[in-house]
Amino acid sequence: MTFPFDWAAAALQGGIYVAALAGGPSVGRFAPGPVHMVVGFLIVQRLFELAVSRRNSRRLKEQGGVEYGGRWDYRLMVALHVGWLLAILATVDRATPAAPVLVGVFVALQIARLWVIATLGPMWTTRVIAVPGASRIVTGPYRFGRHPVYVVAALEIAVVPLMFGEWALALVAAALKLLVLRIRIQIENQALAEVYGD
Repeated sequence: MTFPFDWAAAALQGGIYVAALAGGPSVGRFAPGPVHMVVGFLIVQRLFELAVSRRNSRRLKEQGGVEYGGRWDYRLMVALHVGWLLAILATVDRATPAAPVLVGVFVALQIARLWVIATLGPMWTTRVIAVPGASRIVTGPYRFGRHPVYVVAALEIAVVPLMFGEWALALVAAALKLLVLRIRIQIENQALAEVYGD
Protein backbone atom coordinates (compact mmCIF):
# COMPACT_ATOMS: atom_id res chain seq x y z
CA MET A 1 0.00 0.00 0.00
CA THR A 2 1.61 3.25 -1.16
CA PHE A 3 -1.24 5.71 -0.74
CA PRO A 4 0.00 7.00 2.68
CA PHE A 5 3.11 8.24 0.87
CA ASP A 6 0.85 10.25 -1.46
CA TRP A 7 -0.78 12.03 1.43
CA ALA A 8 2.52 12.58 3.23
CA ALA A 9 3.86 14.27 0.11
CA ALA A 10 0.70 16.38 -0.15
CA ALA A 11 1.01 17.41 3.49
CA LEU A 12 4.65 18.40 2.87
CA GLN A 13 3.62 20.58 -0.05
CA GLY A 14 1.01 22.27 2.10
CA GLY A 15 3.58 22.82 4.85
CA ILE A 16 6.00 24.38 2.38
CA TYR A 17 3.30 26.78 1.23
CA VAL A 18 2.29 27.85 4.74
CA ALA A 19 5.92 28.28 5.77
CA ALA A 20 6.56 30.47 2.73
CA LEU A 21 3.59 32.67 3.57
CA ALA A 22 4.76 33.03 7.13
CA GLY A 23 8.31 34.01 6.23
CA GLY A 24 9.86 37.03 4.58
CA PRO A 25 9.64 40.62 5.76
CA SER A 26 9.43 42.33 2.36
CA VAL A 27 5.65 42.70 2.16
CA GLY A 28 4.60 41.62 5.61
CA ARG A 29 3.85 38.32 7.21
CA PHE A 30 1.08 36.23 5.63
CA ALA A 31 0.74 38.65 2.70
CA PRO A 32 0.67 36.42 -0.41
CA GLY A 33 2.23 37.53 -3.67
CA PRO A 34 1.63 36.29 -7.21
CA VAL A 35 4.00 33.36 -6.72
CA HIS A 36 2.06 32.19 -3.66
CA MET A 37 -1.19 32.33 -5.59
CA VAL A 38 0.24 30.18 -8.38
CA VAL A 39 1.84 27.67 -6.02
CA GLY A 40 -1.29 27.60 -3.87
CA PHE A 41 -3.37 26.83 -6.96
CA LEU A 42 -0.99 24.02 -7.94
CA ILE A 43 -1.14 22.45 -4.49
CA VAL A 44 -4.95 22.55 -4.36
CA GLN A 45 -5.07 21.14 -7.89
CA ARG A 46 -2.71 18.31 -6.99
CA LEU A 47 -4.67 17.47 -3.84
CA PHE A 48 -7.86 17.20 -5.89
CA GLU A 49 -6.10 15.08 -8.50
CA LEU A 50 -4.67 12.88 -5.78
CA ALA A 51 -8.15 12.19 -4.41
CA VAL A 52 -9.47 11.35 -7.89
CA SER A 53 -6.43 9.20 -8.66
CA ARG A 54 -6.76 7.26 -5.43
CA ARG A 55 -10.43 6.50 -6.14
CA ASN A 56 -9.75 5.51 -9.74
CA SER A 57 -6.72 3.38 -8.82
CA ARG A 58 -8.77 1.42 -6.32
CA ARG A 59 -11.55 0.79 -8.85
CA LEU A 60 -9.12 -0.22 -11.59
CA LYS A 61 -7.44 -2.75 -9.31
CA GLU A 62 -10.87 -4.11 -8.34
CA GLN A 63 -11.42 -4.70 -12.08
CA GLY A 64 -8.21 -6.71 -12.31
CA GLY A 65 -5.89 -3.84 -13.15
CA VAL A 66 -2.16 -4.41 -12.77
CA GLU A 67 0.16 -1.65 -11.55
CA TYR A 68 3.46 -1.30 -13.37
CA GLY A 69 6.66 0.19 -12.06
CA GLY A 70 8.12 0.09 -8.58
CA ARG A 71 7.51 2.44 -5.71
CA TRP A 72 10.82 4.20 -6.32
CA ASP A 73 9.86 5.69 -9.70
CA TYR A 74 6.63 7.16 -8.36
CA ARG A 75 8.40 8.54 -5.30
CA LEU A 76 11.07 10.05 -7.52
CA MET A 77 8.39 11.85 -9.48
CA VAL A 78 6.72 13.15 -6.30
CA ALA A 79 10.06 14.20 -4.79
CA LEU A 80 10.87 16.19 -7.92
CA HIS A 81 7.52 17.94 -7.80
CA VAL A 82 7.84 18.86 -4.12
CA GLY A 83 11.41 20.06 -4.66
CA TRP A 84 10.25 22.13 -7.63
CA LEU A 85 7.61 23.92 -5.55
CA LEU A 86 10.09 24.49 -2.74
CA ALA A 87 12.65 25.92 -5.19
CA ILE A 88 10.07 28.29 -6.68
CA LEU A 89 9.11 29.63 -3.27
CA ALA A 90 12.75 29.92 -2.24
CA THR A 91 13.92 31.81 -5.33
CA VAL A 92 10.99 34.01 -6.34
CA ASP A 93 10.37 37.18 -4.35
CA ARG A 94 6.76 37.53 -3.29
CA ALA A 95 6.53 40.95 -4.95
CA THR A 96 7.65 39.66 -8.38
CA PRO A 97 4.83 39.96 -10.93
CA ALA A 98 4.01 37.14 -13.32
CA ALA A 99 4.62 37.69 -17.03
CA PRO A 100 1.16 38.01 -18.65
CA VAL A 101 2.03 36.04 -21.80
CA LEU A 102 3.35 33.11 -19.77
CA VAL A 103 0.32 33.28 -17.49
CA GLY A 104 -1.70 32.68 -20.64
CA VAL A 105 0.49 29.70 -21.51
CA PHE A 106 0.06 28.38 -17.98
CA VAL A 107 -3.73 28.64 -18.24
CA ALA A 108 -3.65 26.87 -21.60
CA LEU A 109 -1.63 24.04 -20.05
CA GLN A 110 -4.19 23.65 -17.28
CA ILE A 111 -6.95 23.40 -19.86
CA ALA A 112 -4.93 20.76 -21.71
CA ARG A 113 -4.41 18.91 -18.43
CA LEU A 114 -8.17 18.87 -17.79
CA TRP A 115 -8.73 17.67 -21.36
CA VAL A 116 -6.48 14.67 -20.73
CA ILE A 117 -8.16 13.82 -17.42
CA ALA A 118 -11.65 14.20 -18.88
CA THR A 119 -10.73 12.02 -21.87
CA LEU A 120 -9.41 9.20 -19.70
CA GLY A 121 -12.29 9.49 -17.23
CA PRO A 122 -12.25 6.60 -14.71
CA MET A 123 -9.07 5.28 -16.37
CA TRP A 124 -7.06 8.32 -15.28
CA THR A 125 -4.64 7.91 -12.39
CA THR A 126 -1.25 9.24 -11.36
CA ARG A 127 0.00 5.65 -11.36
CA VAL A 128 0.53 3.27 -14.27
CA ILE A 129 -2.32 0.76 -14.06
CA ALA A 130 -3.46 -1.33 -17.01
CA VAL A 131 -6.68 -3.37 -17.06
CA PRO A 132 -6.52 -6.47 -19.29
CA GLY A 133 -9.30 -6.37 -21.86
CA ALA A 134 -9.96 -2.67 -21.50
CA SER A 135 -10.29 -0.56 -24.64
CA ARG A 136 -7.37 1.68 -25.41
CA ILE A 137 -8.13 5.43 -25.36
CA VAL A 138 -7.43 6.99 -28.77
CA THR A 139 -9.74 10.03 -28.61
CA GLY A 140 -9.21 13.60 -27.43
CA PRO A 141 -5.53 14.53 -27.02
CA TYR A 142 -4.61 10.85 -27.45
CA ARG A 143 -5.27 11.25 -31.17
CA PHE A 144 -1.97 13.15 -31.34
CA GLY A 145 0.28 10.92 -29.26
CA ARG A 146 0.57 8.31 -26.52
CA HIS A 147 1.55 10.56 -23.64
CA PRO A 148 -0.07 14.02 -23.88
CA VAL A 149 -0.16 14.49 -20.11
CA TYR A 150 3.63 14.17 -19.98
CA VAL A 151 3.97 16.89 -22.61
CA VAL A 152 1.86 19.15 -20.39
CA ALA A 153 3.89 18.22 -17.31
CA ALA A 154 7.22 18.90 -19.02
CA LEU A 155 6.08 22.30 -20.26
CA GLU A 156 4.46 23.28 -16.96
CA ILE A 157 7.56 22.62 -14.89
CA ALA A 158 9.47 25.11 -17.06
CA VAL A 159 6.71 27.67 -17.60
CA VAL A 160 5.96 28.36 -13.92
CA PRO A 161 9.52 29.50 -13.01
CA LEU A 162 9.72 31.40 -16.31
CA MET A 163 6.57 33.32 -15.36
CA PHE A 164 8.66 34.94 -12.64
CA GLY A 165 11.91 35.29 -14.57
CA GLU A 166 13.70 32.29 -13.04
CA TRP A 167 15.39 30.96 -16.18
CA ALA A 168 18.01 28.86 -14.41
CA LEU A 169 15.42 27.09 -12.28
CA ALA A 170 13.27 26.48 -15.36
CA LEU A 171 16.17 24.83 -17.21
CA VAL A 172 17.25 22.65 -14.29
CA ALA A 173 13.69 21.61 -13.42
CA ALA A 174 12.85 20.83 -17.04
CA ALA A 175 16.01 18.74 -17.47
CA LEU A 176 15.27 16.72 -14.32
CA LYS A 177 11.63 16.31 -15.35
CA LEU A 178 12.64 14.92 -18.72
CA LEU A 179 14.89 12.37 -17.03
CA VAL A 180 12.07 11.27 -14.73
CA LEU A 181 9.57 11.18 -17.59
CA ARG A 182 11.91 9.02 -19.62
CA ILE A 183 11.69 6.38 -16.89
CA ARG A 184 7.95 6.83 -16.54
CA ILE A 185 7.30 6.56 -20.27
CA GLN A 186 9.34 3.36 -20.49
CA ILE A 187 7.15 1.86 -17.76
CA GLU A 188 3.95 3.03 -19.44
CA ASN A 189 5.06 1.73 -22.83
CA GLN A 190 5.74 -1.64 -21.22
CA ALA A 191 2.19 -1.68 -19.86
CA LEU A 192 0.75 -0.72 -23.26
CA ALA A 193 2.79 -3.43 -24.99
CA GLU A 194 1.66 -6.15 -22.60
CA VAL A 195 -2.00 -5.17 -22.62
CA TYR A 196 -2.50 -3.99 -26.20
CA GLY A 197 0.43 -5.66 -27.95
CA ASP A 198 2.01 -2.44 -29.24
